[in-house]
Amino acid sequence: MGSSAVAAIEMTAASNWWDDVNASAVWQDRIFHALAALYGVVAAVAVVQLVRIQLRVPEFGWTTQKVFHFLNFLVNGVRCIVFVFRRDIQKLSPEIVQHILLDMPSLAFFTTYALLVLFWAEIYYQARAVSTDGLRPSFFTINGVVYAVQIAMWLILWWKPIPVVVILSKMFFAGVSLFAALGFLLYGGRLFLMLQRFPVESKGRRKKLQEVGYVTTICFLCFLVRCIMMCFDAFDQAADLDVLDHPILNFIYYLLVEILPSSLVLFILRKLPPKRGITQYHPIR
Repeated sequence: MGSSAVAAIEMTAASNWWDDVNASAVWQDRIFHALAALYGVVAAVAVVQLVRIQLRVPEFGWTTQKVFHFLNFLVNGVRCIVFVFRRDIQKLSPEIVQHILLDMPSLAFFTTYALLVLFWAEIYYQARAVSTDGLRPSFFTINGVVYAVQIAMWLILWWKPIPVVVILSKMFFAGVSLFAALGFLLYGGRLFLMLQRFPVESKGRRKKLQEVGYVTTICFLCFLVRCIMMCFDAFDQAADLDVLDHPILNFIYYLLVEILPSSLVLFILRKLPPKRGITQYHPIR
């Protein structure tokens, strides 16, 4: 038997394995429950960190750091519940309810990490003695526009399920993800380069430099992968992430674009704030 024939048999076997797992109700439940468990762990870590921060600095209100961890808890908690009841959600009618339950956590994930970009932008401009008055209104405006456009698409799908609107909705998510990736590259990169230019060599500066560098890289790659995957999802039925019979693809996608990045970022940003005198610990207004 030639090498080409052996390669063809191996490819057929791999394809059969993939198809068998995707078509198996048992494996579907196992994979989606595994995703639910992973999301539950990340949600638990986020809420524990939120409680630790509150105990450390109870005199502050809802700071950027607290809101970031709360949103992480919310996003991962909702994802956990959705994957636990994925089979029931797949049967919900009208179909628009399915889209909302699957897409809303993605919007909240964008808001969560856009908040981190806002925080870094404020630090960067404050260090350069540039006014930051317009940053927060811009943050709320961008998020408002994103949510308004997505809600409009949901309403159209509720009124009349049009395939082209489903494609536009997925491409919109891809565009939002690309925008977030560029935001991390712009402000994370600027803050990293600014910290590199500081003349004082200290352990704290080196740790902050590594923190910004790691988080920027992780989040940029996370949103870039999400953008690419959503483009495939929009035009290729074999890459559809909203159906039960693609559990392996769902596992890979959500592991790469949400679970792993969230876990790494929460680990990197695990340091608690000092009790007094922090100047960059901004409350959300």
